[in-house]
Amino acid sequence: MPSSPDGNPPPPDGNPPPPAAGRTPAGGAAGEWERTVLHELAMASVVERRRARRWGIFFKLLGFAYLTVVLLAFAGFWPISSQKLAERHTALVDMNGVIEAQGEVSAETVITALRAAFEDTKTAGVVLRINSPGGSPVQAGIIHDEIRRLRAKYPDTPLYAVVEEVCASGGYYVAVAADQIFVDKASMIGSIGVLMDGFGFVGVMNKLGVERRLFTAGRNKGFLDSFSPLADEHRVHVQQMLGEIHEQFIDIVRKGRGDRLKESKDTFSGLVWTGEKGVELGLADGLGTLDSVARDLIKAEDVVDFSLRENLAERLAKKVGASAGVALARILTVSGESLRLR
Repeated sequence: MPSSPDGNPPPPDGNPPPPAAGRTPAGGAAGEWERTVLHELAMASVVERRRARRWGIFFKLLGFAYLTVVLLAFAGFWPISSQKLAERHTALVDMNGVIEAQGEVSAETVITALRAAFEDTKTAGVVLRINSPGGSPVQAGIIHDEIRRLRAKYPDTPLYAVVEEVCASGGYYVAVAADQIFVDKASMIGSIGVLMDGFGFVGVMNKLGVERRLFTAGRNKGFLDSFSPLADEHRVHVQQMLGEIHEQFIDIVRKGRGDRLKESKDTFSGLVWTGEKGVELGLADGLGTLDSVARDLIKAEDVVDFSLRENLAERLAKKVGASAGVALARILTVSGESLRLR
């Protein structure tokens, strides 16, 4: 009897025997091709998901980088120059705020801007726009003297002061260095005087029974101490010092304004006047704005701002430094008296 290829006798009907259990007709393991297909599909899905995740991370990082640049630019950490210099322009320098060494309006920042404005070969004239109640006589004097030097170095480049809200005391000290001063009729101008202010707590301490213990080397070293009585000789000394600075201020105003100044008994008394009255008194030359001065006097309507403005990092650094200075001053019991042109 013939036998089948696997050694078993053929079935009675002569048909080939069915495949063995667990085997495909081709002899492979049952379901192996399905597993292979499923494995390949699963691997392709994993690869696709990984690729999508990588692209997602890339776009997130790109968006984060863009947002970071925008924030840094807004805060001032990232210098962005969007202003193209005109062929011939009016250079603007802002002096906005109290004049003080560690403030936004210091001799360093204003002078740096003024030098850049004068050195630019396309500058037809400079406008110093002032909104300042005054401040340090030293800082104001440094700015004033530098304006005089720059005007002598660049005789063909005029400088005009334009007052918006207020130009008082130290602000006016700076303004008189300009070729001409222009104001709004409602501006505040003048206050040609000097002050030193502080507090005395001796009476309060006596009522509370608090004893002040101050040790000095030098008989007059603590004469401005707020917790000690003010002796008559110290009061006289302070008044003499203020008088000297006041005379310096008066001399600067007279030299700057010349014959235009109409002096009276109140001119140097510390009073302030409106811009309109200031023109009558010779403290200012006329009514005008940045645009009118650029258009009518300098003849260059394109205005380029050369002002230096502190960014967020610089402001934070100064605040940290100022806080440390205040703490040190308290430790050393430095007097709270301050001298200002106001």
